[in-house]
Amino acid sequence: MAYQSPISPGLSWYEDTVPDRPVYPALDGDRRTDVVIIGGGFTGLSAAVHLAKAGTRVILIESHRFGDGASGRNGGQFGTGQRAWAEEMEAEYGFTRAKALFDLAEEAKAHLLEFTAANGIDMDYRVGQMSVAHKPRYVNDYRAHAEIMATRFDYPHITFMDAKETAERLGSTVYYGGTRDTATGHINPLKLLVGIARAAAAAGAELYEQTSASDISSTGGKVVVKTPRGTITADKALIAVNAYGGNLEPQSASHVMPIGSFIGATVPLPADTPVIPGWESVDDSRFVVRYFRKSPDNRLLFGGREIYAVNDPKDIHIHIRKQIAEIYPFLKDVEITHGWGGYVGITMPRKPWVREVMPNVISAGGYSGHGVMLSNFVGKLYAETVGGNRNRLKLFEDLKIPPFPGGRRFRAPLLFLALNWYALRDRI
Repeated sequence: MAYQSPISPGLSWYEDTVPDRPVYPALDGDRRTDVVIIGGGFTGLSAAVHLAKAGTRVILIESHRFGDGASGRNGGQFGTGQRAWAEEMEAEYGFTRAKALFDLAEEAKAHLLEFTAANGIDMDYRVGQMSVAHKPRYVNDYRAHAEIMATRFDYPHITFMDAKETAERLGSTVYYGGTRDTATGHINPLKLLVGIARAAAAAGAELYEQTSASDISSTGGKVVVKTPRGTITADKALIAVNAYGGNLEPQSASHVMPIGSFIGATVPLPADTPVIPGWESVDDSRFVVRYFRKSPDNRLLFGGREIYAVNDPKDIHIHIRKQIAEIYPFLKDVEITHGWGGYVGITMPRKPWVREVMPNVISAGGYSGHGVMLSNFVGKLYAETVGGNRNRLKLFEDLKIPPFPGGRRFRAPLLFLALNWYALRDRI
Protein backbone atom coordinates (compact mmCIF):
# COMPACT_ATOMS: atom_id res chain seq x y z
CA MET A 1 0.00 0.00 0.00
CA ALA A 2 1.33 3.47 -0.91
CA TYR A 3 2.43 5.75 1.90
CA GLN A 4 -0.14 8.38 2.79
CA SER A 5 0.43 11.51 4.83
CA PRO A 6 -1.00 11.27 8.35
CA ILE A 7 -1.53 15.04 8.55
CA SER A 8 -3.25 15.67 5.19
CA PRO A 9 -6.22 13.82 3.68
CA GLY A 10 -5.94 11.71 0.56
CA LEU A 11 -3.16 10.18 -1.53
CA SER A 12 -1.73 12.77 -3.91
CA TRP A 13 -0.94 12.09 -7.56
CA TYR A 14 2.51 13.46 -6.82
CA GLU A 15 3.17 10.62 -4.37
CA ASP A 16 2.54 8.11 -7.14
CA THR A 17 5.15 9.88 -9.31
CA VAL A 18 7.90 9.48 -6.67
CA PRO A 19 7.83 5.79 -5.75
CA ASP A 20 11.42 5.86 -4.45
CA ARG A 21 10.85 8.67 -1.96
CA PRO A 22 13.76 8.48 0.50
CA VAL A 23 13.23 7.89 4.21
CA TYR A 24 15.36 9.77 6.73
CA PRO A 25 15.93 8.66 10.35
CA ALA A 26 14.37 10.13 13.46
CA LEU A 27 16.61 12.05 15.86
CA ASP A 28 17.78 9.93 18.78
CA GLY A 29 19.95 11.67 21.37
CA ASP A 30 21.26 15.16 22.04
CA ARG A 31 23.05 17.24 19.40
CA ARG A 32 25.10 20.44 19.16
CA THR A 33 25.19 22.42 15.91
CA ASP A 34 25.54 25.89 14.41
CA VAL A 35 21.97 26.20 13.09
CA VAL A 36 18.86 24.17 13.86
CA ILE A 37 15.92 24.28 11.44
CA ILE A 38 12.40 23.25 12.42
CA GLY A 39 10.35 22.23 9.39
CA GLY A 40 11.24 20.18 6.31
CA GLY A 41 9.34 22.02 3.60
CA PHE A 42 10.80 24.23 0.87
CA THR A 43 11.94 26.99 3.25
CA GLY A 44 13.71 24.72 5.70
CA LEU A 45 15.33 22.38 3.19
CA SER A 46 16.45 25.26 0.98
CA ALA A 47 18.06 26.93 3.99
CA ALA A 48 19.69 23.63 4.95
CA VAL A 49 21.28 23.01 1.57
CA HIS A 50 22.65 26.55 1.25
CA LEU A 51 23.96 26.58 4.80
CA ALA A 52 25.63 23.20 4.41
CA LYS A 53 27.24 24.17 1.12
CA ALA A 54 28.67 27.24 2.86
CA GLY A 55 30.27 25.02 5.50
CA THR A 56 27.77 25.69 8.30
CA ARG A 57 26.82 22.79 10.56
CA VAL A 58 23.04 22.42 10.30
CA ILE A 59 20.44 20.04 11.73
CA LEU A 60 16.91 19.99 10.32
CA ILE A 61 13.97 18.22 11.96
CA GLU A 62 10.57 17.46 10.44
CA SER A 63 7.56 16.22 12.42
CA HIS A 64 6.45 13.80 9.72
CA ARG A 65 8.01 13.05 6.31
CA PHE A 66 9.41 15.57 3.86
CA GLY A 67 6.54 16.43 1.54
CA ASP A 68 3.66 15.69 3.91
CA GLY A 69 2.92 19.42 4.24
CA ALA A 70 2.09 22.05 1.62
CA SER A 71 5.51 21.96 -0.07
CA GLY A 72 4.94 18.44 -1.38
CA ARG A 73 1.21 18.65 -2.08
CA ASN A 74 0.54 22.11 -3.60
CA GLY A 75 -0.63 23.26 -7.02
CA GLY A 76 2.89 23.53 -8.39
CA GLN A 77 2.52 27.01 -9.90
CA PHE A 78 5.42 29.47 -9.86
CA GLY A 79 3.65 32.75 -10.57
CA THR A 80 5.50 36.04 -11.06
CA GLY A 81 6.40 38.66 -8.47
CA GLN A 82 4.80 38.65 -5.05
CA ARG A 83 1.33 37.32 -4.20
CA ALA A 84 -0.04 40.85 -4.63
CA TRP A 85 0.33 42.50 -8.04
CA ALA A 86 3.27 44.88 -8.38
CA GLU A 87 1.01 47.90 -8.76
CA GLU A 88 -0.76 46.98 -5.52
CA MET A 89 2.60 46.78 -3.77
CA GLU A 90 3.50 50.18 -5.22
CA ALA A 91 0.30 51.74 -3.89
CA GLU A 92 1.17 50.52 -0.39
CA TYR A 93 4.96 50.84 -0.28
CA GLY A 94 5.93 53.19 -3.11
CA PHE A 95 7.64 52.36 -6.38
CA THR A 96 11.17 51.84 -5.08
CA ARG A 97 10.24 49.15 -2.55
CA ALA A 98 7.68 47.58 -4.87
CA LYS A 99 10.27 47.30 -7.64
CA ALA A 100 12.84 45.86 -5.23
CA LEU A 101 10.35 43.23 -4.05
CA PHE A 102 9.38 42.41 -7.63
CA ASP A 103 13.02 42.08 -8.68
CA LEU A 104 13.67 39.85 -5.66
CA ALA A 105 10.85 37.56 -6.74
CA GLU A 106 12.23 37.43 -10.27
CA GLU A 107 15.59 36.47 -8.84
CA ALA A 108 13.81 33.78 -6.82
CA LYS A 109 12.38 32.36 -10.05
CA ALA A 110 15.74 32.36 -11.82
CA HIS A 111 17.49 30.93 -8.75
CA LEU A 112 15.16 27.93 -8.54
CA LEU A 113 15.64 27.06 -12.21
CA GLU A 114 19.41 27.42 -11.87
CA PHE A 115 19.50 25.44 -8.61
CA THR A 116 17.57 22.49 -10.02
CA ALA A 117 19.73 22.42 -13.15
CA ALA A 118 22.95 22.53 -11.12
CA ASN A 119 21.78 19.78 -8.76
CA GLY A 120 20.25 17.49 -11.38
CA ILE A 121 16.67 17.84 -10.10
CA ASP A 122 13.95 17.04 -12.66
CA MET A 123 10.85 18.81 -11.39
CA ASP A 124 8.79 18.49 -14.62
CA TYR A 125 9.02 22.22 -15.28
CA ARG A 126 6.75 23.50 -18.06
CA VAL A 127 6.53 27.14 -19.19
CA GLY A 128 3.34 29.19 -19.22
CA GLN A 129 0.79 30.64 -16.80
CA MET A 130 -2.64 32.20 -17.40
CA SER A 131 -4.60 34.33 -14.95
CA VAL A 132 -8.25 34.70 -15.93
CA ALA A 133 -11.23 36.86 -14.94
CA HIS A 134 -14.38 35.10 -13.78
CA LYS A 135 -16.37 38.38 -13.83
CA PRO A 136 -16.54 41.01 -16.63
CA ARG A 137 -15.78 43.79 -14.15
CA TYR A 138 -12.25 42.45 -13.64
CA VAL A 139 -11.21 42.42 -17.29
CA ASN A 140 -9.94 46.01 -17.41
CA ASP A 141 -7.75 45.32 -14.36
CA TYR A 142 -6.03 42.52 -16.24
CA ARG A 143 -5.60 44.71 -19.32
CA ALA A 144 -4.02 47.47 -17.22
CA HIS A 145 -1.85 44.99 -15.34
CA ALA A 146 -0.21 43.70 -18.51
CA GLU A 147 0.62 47.26 -19.60
CA ILE A 148 1.94 48.28 -16.17
CA MET A 149 4.19 45.25 -15.97
CA ALA A 150 5.74 45.99 -19.37
CA THR A 151 6.12 49.75 -19.05
CA ARG A 152 6.72 50.29 -15.35
CA PHE A 153 8.27 47.10 -14.00
CA ASP A 154 10.28 46.09 -17.08
CA TYR A 155 8.49 42.76 -17.45
CA PRO A 156 7.23 42.39 -21.05
CA HIS A 157 6.30 38.70 -20.76
CA ILE A 158 2.67 39.24 -19.70
CA THR A 159 0.15 39.84 -22.48
CA PHE A 160 -3.55 40.61 -22.24
CA MET A 161 -6.07 38.09 -23.61
CA ASP A 162 -9.58 39.07 -24.65
CA ALA A 163 -12.52 36.70 -24.18
CA LYS A 164 -11.95 34.99 -27.54
CA GLU A 165 -8.28 34.27 -26.96
CA THR A 166 -8.96 33.19 -23.38
CA ALA A 167 -11.55 30.68 -24.59
CA GLU A 168 -9.17 29.31 -27.21
CA ARG A 169 -6.25 28.93 -24.82
CA LEU A 170 -8.38 27.58 -21.97
CA GLY A 171 -10.77 25.36 -23.89
CA SER A 172 -13.68 26.95 -22.02
CA THR A 173 -15.92 29.96 -22.53
CA VAL A 174 -16.73 30.68 -18.87
CA TYR A 175 -14.01 33.33 -18.38
CA TYR A 176 -14.08 36.86 -19.77
CA GLY A 177 -10.41 37.61 -20.39
CA GLY A 178 -7.10 37.56 -18.61
CA THR A 179 -3.34 37.51 -19.03
CA ARG A 180 -0.75 35.03 -20.25
CA ASP A 181 2.77 34.95 -18.78
CA THR A 182 5.43 33.24 -20.89
CA ALA A 183 8.29 33.68 -18.40
CA THR A 184 6.99 31.51 -15.58
CA GLY A 185 5.56 28.01 -15.31
CA HIS A 186 4.61 25.04 -13.18
CA ILE A 187 6.22 21.95 -11.66
CA ASN A 188 5.81 18.71 -9.73
CA PRO A 189 6.46 20.05 -6.20
CA LEU A 190 7.17 16.70 -4.57
CA LYS A 191 9.90 15.92 -7.11
CA LEU A 192 11.45 19.29 -6.30
CA LEU A 193 11.23 18.72 -2.56
CA VAL A 194 12.78 15.25 -2.73
CA GLY A 195 15.58 16.67 -4.88
CA ILE A 196 16.34 19.51 -2.46
CA ALA A 197 16.46 17.08 0.48
CA ARG A 198 18.92 14.86 -1.38
CA ALA A 199 21.08 17.88 -2.22
CA ALA A 200 21.02 19.02 1.42
CA ALA A 201 22.01 15.58 2.70
CA ALA A 202 24.78 15.33 0.09
CA ALA A 203 26.10 18.73 1.22
CA GLY A 204 26.39 17.51 4.80
CA ALA A 205 23.18 18.72 6.45
CA GLU A 206 21.81 16.37 9.12
CA LEU A 207 18.18 15.64 8.20
CA TYR A 208 15.70 13.97 10.55
CA GLU A 209 12.10 12.98 9.85
CA GLN A 210 9.44 11.90 12.36
CA THR A 211 10.99 14.33 14.85
CA SER A 212 8.77 17.06 16.26
CA ALA A 213 9.84 20.12 18.20
CA SER A 214 8.02 20.29 21.53
CA ASP A 215 9.69 23.50 22.71
CA ILE A 216 12.12 26.20 21.59
CA SER A 217 13.90 28.72 23.80
CA SER A 218 16.71 31.22 23.39
CA THR A 219 18.77 32.37 26.36
CA GLY A 220 22.38 33.25 26.96
CA GLY A 221 23.21 33.32 23.28
CA LYS A 222 22.11 29.72 22.72
CA VAL A 223 18.97 28.27 21.17
CA VAL A 224 17.59 25.02 22.61
CA VAL A 225 15.06 22.87 20.77
CA LYS A 226 13.48 19.97 22.62
CA THR A 227 12.25 16.86 20.78
CA PRO A 228 10.74 13.62 22.11
CA ARG A 229 14.09 11.78 22.02
CA GLY A 230 16.75 14.44 22.26
CA THR A 231 17.67 18.11 22.67
CA ILE A 232 19.37 20.22 20.01
CA THR A 233 21.54 23.15 21.10
CA ALA A 234 22.52 25.69 18.43
CA ASP A 235 23.74 29.23 17.90
CA LYS A 236 20.81 30.13 15.65
CA ALA A 237 17.47 28.70 14.58
CA LEU A 238 14.99 28.94 11.73
CA ILE A 239 11.33 28.12 12.35
CA ALA A 240 9.95 27.05 8.96
CA VAL A 241 6.74 25.27 9.88
CA ASN A 242 4.34 27.59 7.99
CA ALA A 243 0.77 26.22 8.32
CA TYR A 244 1.79 23.31 10.55
CA GLY A 245 3.33 25.09 13.52
CA GLY A 246 0.49 24.77 16.00
CA ASN A 247 1.41 26.76 19.08
CA LEU A 248 5.14 26.06 19.04
CA GLU A 249 5.90 29.80 18.85
CA PRO A 250 3.14 32.35 19.66
CA GLN A 251 4.12 35.18 17.27
CA SER A 252 4.19 32.81 14.31
CA ALA A 253 0.86 31.31 15.35
CA SER A 254 -0.83 34.71 15.56
CA HIS A 255 0.40 35.91 12.14
CA VAL A 256 0.21 32.75 9.99
CA MET A 257 -3.12 30.96 9.65
CA PRO A 258 -3.66 27.50 8.09
CA ILE A 259 -6.47 27.16 5.55
CA GLY A 260 -7.53 24.03 3.71
CA SER A 261 -6.64 23.56 0.07
CA PHE A 262 -7.79 20.60 -2.00
CA ILE A 263 -6.74 19.16 -5.37
CA GLY A 264 -8.06 16.40 -7.60
CA ALA A 265 -6.40 14.56 -10.49
CA THR A 266 -8.47 13.12 -13.33
CA VAL A 267 -7.69 10.09 -15.43
CA PRO A 268 -5.45 10.93 -18.41
CA LEU A 269 -7.58 12.89 -20.89
CA PRO A 270 -7.78 12.04 -24.61
CA ALA A 271 -4.94 13.44 -26.70
CA ASP A 272 -7.34 15.70 -28.61
CA THR A 273 -8.92 17.24 -25.50
CA PRO A 274 -9.47 21.01 -25.84
CA VAL A 275 -8.42 21.56 -22.21
CA ILE A 276 -5.48 24.02 -22.04
CA PRO A 277 -3.90 23.07 -25.39
CA GLY A 278 -0.82 25.19 -24.63
CA TRP A 279 -0.20 23.37 -21.31
CA GLU A 280 -0.12 26.56 -19.23
CA SER A 281 -1.13 26.57 -15.59
CA VAL A 282 -4.21 28.63 -14.72
CA ASP A 283 -5.46 30.64 -11.77
CA ASP A 284 -8.63 32.70 -11.67
CA SER A 285 -9.83 35.93 -10.09
CA ARG A 286 -11.89 34.41 -7.30
CA PHE A 287 -10.83 35.30 -3.78
CA VAL A 288 -11.26 31.59 -3.07
CA VAL A 289 -9.08 30.93 -6.08
CA ARG A 290 -9.36 28.02 -8.47
CA TYR A 291 -6.11 26.80 -9.97
CA PHE A 292 -5.53 24.06 -12.50
CA ARG A 293 -3.15 22.65 -15.09
CA LYS A 294 -2.34 19.45 -16.96
CA SER A 295 0.16 16.86 -15.82
CA PRO A 296 2.78 15.38 -18.17
CA ASP A 297 0.49 12.37 -18.74
CA ASN A 298 -2.44 14.66 -19.67
CA ARG A 299 -4.43 14.55 -16.45
CA LEU A 300 -6.25 17.66 -15.29
CA LEU A 301 -4.94 18.65 -11.85
CA PHE A 302 -7.62 20.93 -10.38
CA GLY A 303 -7.48 22.76 -7.07
CA GLY A 304 -9.69 25.01 -4.98
CA ARG A 305 -9.59 26.49 -1.51
CA GLU A 306 -13.12 25.96 -0.33
CA ILE A 307 -12.96 24.74 3.28
CA TYR A 308 -14.89 21.50 3.20
CA ALA A 309 -15.55 19.25 6.16
CA VAL A 310 -13.41 16.45 4.79
CA ASN A 311 -13.68 13.27 6.81
CA ASP A 312 -13.20 10.95 3.84
CA PRO A 313 -10.93 11.70 0.85
CA LYS A 314 -13.81 10.66 -1.42
CA ASP A 315 -15.53 13.90 -0.35
CA ILE A 316 -12.74 15.77 -2.13
CA HIS A 317 -13.58 13.97 -5.39
CA ILE A 318 -17.20 15.12 -5.24
CA HIS A 319 -16.40 18.79 -4.68
CA ILE A 320 -13.54 18.93 -7.19
CA ARG A 321 -15.57 17.23 -9.95
CA LYS A 322 -18.34 19.77 -9.42
CA GLN A 323 -15.92 22.67 -9.85
CA ILE A 324 -14.34 21.07 -12.93
CA ALA A 325 -17.80 20.70 -14.51
CA GLU A 326 -18.50 24.41 -14.05
CA ILE A 327 -15.54 25.19 -16.32
CA TYR A 328 -15.53 22.09 -18.53
CA PRO A 329 -19.10 20.73 -18.72
CA PHE A 330 -17.97 17.86 -20.96
CA LEU A 331 -15.91 16.57 -18.00
CA LYS A 332 -18.87 16.42 -15.59
CA ASP A 333 -18.55 12.64 -15.30
CA VAL A 334 -14.76 12.43 -15.51
CA GLU A 335 -13.14 9.93 -13.19
CA ILE A 336 -11.08 11.45 -10.38
CA THR A 337 -8.24 9.07 -9.55
CA HIS A 338 -6.66 11.09 -6.77
CA GLY A 339 -8.11 13.59 -4.31
CA TRP A 340 -5.94 15.17 -1.66
CA GLY A 341 -5.67 18.16 0.60
CA GLY A 342 -3.47 20.02 3.00
CA TYR A 343 -3.01 23.37 4.63
CA VAL A 344 -1.61 26.56 3.18
CA GLY A 345 -0.18 29.24 5.47
CA ILE A 346 -1.70 32.66 4.84
CA THR A 347 -1.31 36.10 6.41
CA MET A 348 -3.87 38.89 6.64
CA PRO A 349 -2.44 40.90 3.70
CA ARG A 350 -1.36 37.78 1.73
CA LYS A 351 2.34 38.65 2.02
CA PRO A 352 5.13 36.52 3.54
CA TRP A 353 5.75 36.82 7.27
CA VAL A 354 9.45 36.82 8.26
CA ARG A 355 10.44 37.97 11.75
CA GLU A 356 13.05 37.46 14.46
CA VAL A 357 10.73 36.09 17.14
CA MET A 358 13.36 35.67 19.86
CA PRO A 359 17.11 36.28 19.99
CA ASN A 360 18.84 34.39 17.15
CA VAL A 361 15.55 32.77 16.07
CA ILE A 362 13.87 33.75 12.78
CA SER A 363 10.46 32.46 11.72
CA ALA A 364 9.28 32.44 8.10
CA GLY A 365 6.01 31.46 6.45
CA GLY A 366 2.63 32.75 5.30
CA TYR A 367 3.39 32.64 1.58
CA SER A 368 -0.35 32.66 0.94
CA GLY A 369 -0.41 30.35 -2.07
CA HIS A 370 2.63 31.91 -3.74
CA GLY A 371 5.26 29.86 -2.02
CA VAL A 372 6.86 27.51 -4.55
CA MET A 373 9.56 29.95 -5.56
CA LEU A 374 9.33 32.46 -2.68
CA SER A 375 9.75 29.89 0.10
CA ASN A 376 12.77 28.36 -1.57
CA PHE A 377 14.33 31.79 -1.94
CA VAL A 378 13.58 32.81 1.63
CA GLY A 379 15.53 29.71 2.67
CA LYS A 380 18.46 30.94 0.60
CA LEU A 381 18.16 34.46 2.05
CA TYR A 382 18.17 33.01 5.56
CA ALA A 383 21.44 31.25 4.75
CA GLU A 384 22.78 34.61 3.53
CA THR A 385 21.70 36.14 6.85
CA VAL A 386 23.61 33.53 8.83
CA GLY A 387 26.59 34.34 6.62
CA GLY A 388 26.40 38.01 7.61
CA ASN A 389 24.22 39.62 4.91
CA ARG A 390 20.71 40.34 6.16
CA ASN A 391 19.91 43.15 3.69
CA ARG A 392 17.78 41.13 1.30
CA LEU A 393 15.89 39.15 3.92
CA LYS A 394 15.04 42.51 5.51
CA LEU A 395 12.89 43.33 2.46
CA PHE A 396 10.52 40.64 3.72
CA GLU A 397 11.04 41.37 7.42
CA ASP A 398 9.95 44.99 6.88
CA LEU A 399 6.59 44.09 5.28
CA LYS A 400 3.58 45.21 7.34
CA ILE A 401 1.87 42.01 8.54
CA PRO A 402 -0.75 42.48 11.27
CA PRO A 403 -1.84 39.55 13.43
CA PHE A 404 -5.18 37.87 12.78
CA PRO A 405 -7.96 39.30 14.95
CA GLY A 406 -9.65 37.25 17.61
CA GLY A 407 -6.63 35.73 19.33
CA ARG A 408 -6.03 32.00 19.39
CA ARG A 409 -9.59 31.22 20.44
CA PHE A 410 -11.57 33.20 17.87
CA ARG A 411 -9.26 33.76 14.90
CA ALA A 412 -10.16 30.45 13.16
CA PRO A 413 -13.97 30.98 13.40
CA LEU A 414 -13.56 34.59 12.23
CA LEU A 415 -11.47 33.48 9.26
CA PHE A 416 -14.02 30.80 8.41
CA LEU A 417 -16.77 33.42 8.32
CA ALA A 418 -14.61 35.78 6.23
CA LEU A 419 -13.70 33.11 3.67
CA ASN A 420 -17.33 32.06 3.32
CA TRP A 421 -18.27 35.70 2.81
CA TYR A 422 -15.68 36.06 0.05
CA ALA A 423 -16.76 32.75 -1.47
CA LEU A 424 -20.29 34.17 -1.63
CA ARG A 425 -18.99 37.35 -3.30
CA ASP A 426 -17.18 35.20 -5.86
CA ARG A 427 -20.54 33.80 -6.91
CA ILE A 428 -22.41 37.10 -7.33
